[in-house]
Amino acid sequence: MDRIRLTLPTKPEYVSLARLTIASVANNMGFSIGDVEDLKVAVSEACTNALNHSMNPDSTYDLIYIVEENKKLSFTVTDRGVGFEPETVVEPDLNGKKVNGFGLFIIKSLMDRVDIVSEKGAGTSITMIKNLSTANEI
Repeated sequence: MDRIRLTLPTKPEYVSLARLTIASVANNMGFSIGDVEDLKVAVSEACTNALNHSMNPDSTYDLIYIVEENKKLSFTVTDRGVGFEPETVVEPDLNGKKVNGFGLFIIKSLMDRVDIVSEKGAGTSITMIKNLSTANEI
């Protein structure tokens, strides 16, 4: 199992580092181009949530990417933001009226598994898992 850890400033211009890292890791694992794009979107959404809900614009958030030997890529984005109650987030209205929770909706639709741990006033961790199917292997 390989583990990669990044700590990024809560500034939008650094989200590209998270995207480049996940693209590189996923490519090396043999994920398809489509799956790599899905992973980049998911990590972007999670990072954007960390930026938007940060209590301090000068703080940081952490990313941990784990390449598991059973052909699974797990990555976690952890912020020290305001936190929320994940069970209260409802699916967004795709007709355009309700936009809250749209990022989480996208993440959940792209990943094989999503776990959210959040505590009000202490931050949020979103762990996302994508399995490498045997059809994708090189």
